[in-house]
Amino acid sequence: MSLDHPLRIVLATGVLLIAIFAALVAGAPVLSAIAFFVGGLIVVVLFGVNTITPPTPIRRPPPPPAVATNGADIDSFVEAIGEPVLVVSEGRVMRANQAARKLLGAHIVGEDVRLAIRHPAAAERLAGAAASVDANSIELVGVGGREQRWEMRVSPLAGGRRIVHLIDRTSSHAAEKMRVDFVANASHELRTPLAAILGFIETLGDDKAGGDKEVRERFLKVMDGEARRMQRLVEDLMSLSRIEAEKYRVPDAAVDLAMLIDEVHGVLHDGPNKRGHDIVVALEDEVPFVAGDRIQLSQLMHNIVGNAMKYGRPGTPITIKLKRGQGTMVKLSVADEGEGIPAEHLPRLTERFYRVDSGRSRAMGGTGLGLAIVKHIVERHRGRLDIASTVGKGTTVTIALPAASPATKEKAALSEQTGPLS
Repeated sequence: MSLDHPLRIVLATGVLLIAIFAALVAGAPVLSAIAFFVGGLIVVVLFGVNTITPPTPIRRPPPPPAVATNGADIDSFVEAIGEPVLVVSEGRVMRANQAARKLLGAHIVGEDVRLAIRHPAAAERLAGAAASVDANSIELVGVGGREQRWEMRVSPLAGGRRIVHLIDRTSSHAAEKMRVDFVANASHELRTPLAAILGFIETLGDDKAGGDKEVRERFLKVMDGEARRMQRLVEDLMSLSRIEAEKYRVPDAAVDLAMLIDEVHGVLHDGPNKRGHDIVVALEDEVPFVAGDRIQLSQLMHNIVGNAMKYGRPGTPITIKLKRGQGTMVKLSVADEGEGIPAEHLPRLTERFYRVDSGRSRAMGGTGLGLAIVKHIVERHRGRLDIASTVGKGTTVTIALPAASPATKEKAALSEQTGPLS
């Protein structure tokens, strides 16, 4: 390493030679001067090796690898993306991944991008080879389907190309629409009875109307009905909120569904509604317990049997059946003999506040949340819900619930013997 700094060694050697020359002039022996020179040279060399450290070279990071721009690499890149992606050059689609070909058609490669994505906003953004790339995304409605919504983003690539990325926003838009509709419907359902109550209160405040006993009693009866309707709506909303909060917590209690059906039957039979006497119960022997939440399953039973009592023809039977289903499932069904429901309404029956006949439902005290609550209870219990109806004959609601495991039954039996653990 001393050779990396020869100037220092040369200078040191020069100093030694001057010292030896001075020693010889002073009369020192020649051999001593030679020995002194050799020893000094060794010291200089060792000193250079051990103490002279060359400056540390600056290590620069290696340059980043160049981005591949050949066709095969771009194809691999766009195919790796699960959402529709197109590479556009000079106004034409040069490459499209499988998702884009599935959405827009396999013929789009090589086609004018305005024909590939048939949407006015997309055509305006992508028109022309030299069109500027806007960082803002745009929304496309109706591409691939009437209800589908896409967010389109355009980014620049080397060589004047552009990459078009379509992001599916259909689900998020549907969820947002559901939220907005829910708030609007809930507000409407609460505002209607509240307006009636306020109107009657204002009328009763008049000395003439309020002093008439018959008018006052009639108004108070209506006010009581509207107030109870608001109470039922608030209770259903709170119940739905609780069920949704527990959606991902699977019930682990063993519930005797046959005994629960007998209890619900007894309550409705002895209730003020005479339709409770039309309930017919058919229970198969030795039906296994189900894994569930007893309170929620009782609410489920009251909702579906209550609907059958409302919409079935008076005097016709309401049949409750319980039997073993396929595999480890337990099958519960409630059938009425009413007017039935047209087929186009069946897919939407479990939507919140959806009614086939709004006027009739409200007149019967319905909140429009009964089947929505049933659906969420069934989902929490990891079951299946099916609604079948024939116009003029009636409707049957069928629910399949998983049977409780032996361990769950043992836990339930132990809990009944010892009581709840504190």
